[in-house]
Amino acid sequence: MMIPDWLDDFIWTYQNLIHALGVNGLLALAMYVVLAVGQLSLGQAAFMGLGAYSSALMTLKLHLPFYLVLPASCVVPVTFALAIGVPTLRLSGVYLAIATIGLGEVLRAVYINVDLFGGALGLNGIPDIAETWMIYSLLALAIAALWLVGRSRIGRAMEAIREDSFAAAAMGVDVGRYQLGALVTSAVLAGVAGALSAHVSSFIGPNEYGFEPAVTILSYALLGGIGNPLAPVAGAWFLTLLPELLRDLPEIRLAVNGIIIVIVVLFLPRGLLGWRMKRRAA
Repeated sequence: MMIPDWLDDFIWTYQNLIHALGVNGLLALAMYVVLAVGQLSLGQAAFMGLGAYSSALMTLKLHLPFYLVLPASCVVPVTFALAIGVPTLRLSGVYLAIATIGLGEVLRAVYINVDLFGGALGLNGIPDIAETWMIYSLLALAIAALWLVGRSRIGRAMEAIREDSFAAAAMGVDVGRYQLGALVTSAVLAGVAGALSAHVSSFIGPNEYGFEPAVTILSYALLGGIGNPLAPVAGAWFLTLLPELLRDLPEIRLAVNGIIIVIVVLFLPRGLLGWRMKRRAA
């Protein structure tokens, strides 16, 4: 099937933005999963960095094909998620957020000080081999999977934990298992997003996975909402497109971004798409 010239020109001109929309959508889902069980984890940027660096090294040093690199890029983030998840399951709210932010800052220091990771200059020359169709196919697959899970018994248990974890535990829900499972799933999604991002931008640096990106990922879910998987993706797309719309006003872009989030939190606490999925009867 031939692509029309105008569409081909559009994709070529805005390919970085198109890729960013897909990658940020996956990151928004990584945040959605942990918020869905009432956990405020800010480790998604750290997991993304682990996926990006591990995949880049597998490509640059081991010369592995991308169809092996992509699933393998989830192994390191999942390992770290299990390592921090088990001892921090009892934490909640700001305490868990601080613990996961700490992970990101420790890893950023490692990237800067270890030559294998390129130091402060990062890694460049990463092959541009992640295709647009790969990014959006994985995003669609993740949305569909989380939608089906959300409508199942697992989704009801997750909502019960989010509303009141103590009451859920009293009803027989294994709260710890669900929370750890959500953190591992978040690590998988963020790790895949990191691998895809590394192989479309051809460069990664340690500052891309610190505190500021972690807060940005959180803002995707706050803006869109967590009532359904489409909501955080919509929030991610809105905040990704906003800088493009305000390109001629660079001095106020961050201010507008912050104002929008504050307005949504104050007046739309469930987000822009706050409606919840209809779940199957038990």
